[in-house]
Amino acid sequence: MTNPSRVLWIFVCGAGPANRVGTLVTLAQDDGWDVHIIATPAGAGFIDVEALEKQTGNPVRTGHRPAAERRSSGRPVPDAIIVAPASYNTINKLAHGTADTYALDLLSENIGRGTPTVILPFVNSALANRRPFRHAIEELRAEGVRVLFGPGEWEPHEPGVGAARLDSFPWSRALHQLD
Repeated sequence: MTNPSRVLWIFVCGAGPANRVGTLVTLAQDDGWDVHIIATPAGAGFIDVEALEKQTGNPVRTGHRPAAERRSSGRPVPDAIIVAPASYNTINKLAHGTADTYALDLLSENIGRGTPTVILPFVNSALANRRPFRHAIEELRAEGVRVLFGPGEWEPHEPGVGAARLDSFPWSRALHQLD
């Protein structure tokens, strides 16, 4: 699509499917979205920044720009946000209001603004069974965030076998939640 009219921010965390986020980018672009990638510090180590910048036509951001590089125009305001794959760490921090990274700062602010946000976790069952994680999911849902997690959505994998689930990660399900 040559003139996308909607802006989608995709946040990428350090979790197994992160190196395949280009799949979500393609799906979103085919649906008319202007895609911008923001990676958590851990997520940055999983992705091919150069390839994603070429694919989206936008810089991949992992942190605030130094003051000397800031422009008044900046990144366009998002019409929607997808966090995928979302890590245990990011979900817990976000739900508890921790904004100690560029990604968490932007996510927290946009949830507060009411920007439609979809979170697609990639965590194992041992982490998903923890009370803090379950409460984090509940807290985010209470704020209007669509968390694709649980029966009928995306369910956790057993520890040590996440690689077997990479091909079935439901990128399109996250995108369809925005329609």
